[in-house]
Amino acid sequence: MSSNDVLGRTEGGDLRLAGLTKRYGSFTAVDDLDLTVPQGSFFALLGASGCGKTTTLRMVSGLEEPTAGRIFLGDQDVTDRKPYRRPVNTVFQNYALFPHLDIYENVAFGLRRRGVKDVKKPVTDMLDLVELGHLAKRKPGQLSGGQQQRIALARALINQPQVLLLDEPLGALDLKLRRQMQIELKRIQLEVGLTFVHVTHDQEEAMTMADTIAVMNAGRIEQMGSPAELYENPSTTFVANFLGQSNLLTGTVEGVDGDVVTVTAHGQRLTLDAARCPVRSGAVILGVRPEKVHLARTGAEIPAGHNRLTGGTVVDTSFIGVSTQYLVTLATGEEVSVFEQNTGREIQRPGTEVVVHWDPSQGFGLEGGQDIEAGAADIEEDAA
Repeated sequence: MSSNDVLGRTEGGDLRLAGLTKRYGSFTAVDDLDLTVPQGSFFALLGASGCGKTTTLRMVSGLEEPTAGRIFLGDQDVTDRKPYRRPVNTVFQNYALFPHLDIYENVAFGLRRRGVKDVKKPVTDMLDLVELGHLAKRKPGQLSGGQQQRIALARALINQPQVLLLDEPLGALDLKLRRQMQIELKRIQLEVGLTFVHVTHDQEEAMTMADTIAVMNAGRIEQMGSPAELYENPSTTFVANFLGQSNLLTGTVEGVDGDVVTVTAHGQRLTLDAARCPVRSGAVILGVRPEKVHLARTGAEIPAGHNRLTGGTVVDTSFIGVSTQYLVTLATGEEVSVFEQNTGREIQRPGTEVVVHWDPSQGFGLEGGQDIEAGAADIEEDAA
């Protein structure tokens, strides 16, 4: 079933925010935000609590009035329109289904409110899209959390919005169901071809579903790009720490030779690709993801050309099935995380003396002088 069959139209345009700002007294929740969400894309606003992502969503929906800036849908300026006059619908974390109506009537509600006489085909098509047609006569209280979320999605989509806003839509679900719904939401978005704007603090959720992620911090966009771009080439320590996990080492650029940057960090010479390092002299922060790093017992053979940090001691070993996660303390006192896939290799026990090593092409460089812990505390607060 195509998006035309289900929704009956495909026109619209990009969602564009121009200088969007929201202040509450002296506090700036959203700070001069310029952003374009391409039509038909699955876009995620990712950030910790209080970063401004939900406030941005509420301004797009019309539930909050901007202090400054404009909101455009295609060629239409919708900044001053009432919420019900915007071609935008929102799916909330709490579903907001009508408990006294069956599933069929919940989905039909928006059409009936607009005076549509024949609702049978669009409601049936929408229930088929979310694969819940067989439950049409049940009440919301008789459905699981994931089923209720899909009905909330169907009820929003049937109103033919140009943009669907998703405000932490999976936050109330348990981990296994949340992962199933991530796949389901992505399938539905691809099938209907509408613009989805998804607000979340969950990094895995954003990376699983979104074509493009904008990482927000203190009311501004820290970095925007595809999940792979942000993960492999973070531009700030905040993004490196908030999107996944990173080992970050402070150092000094010693020289650049062609495509190779040489860095001194913690008394050892390390290299990385010049294309992944914006710094050519002075202070630098060298980063490498834990799954790109390997362990070798002190004295064991290490691949030629690998970066290495010697004098390490394993202080914690955590077997989690698919991988073993190590925490290694270096002779200088810094800690390095190492995730090694479980392929039958010997597990290193706490107290083992090791060398940490990695392929130089797997590292990345960041401007020196940044807070090396930026973003890490935000993850801990959201997890609490």
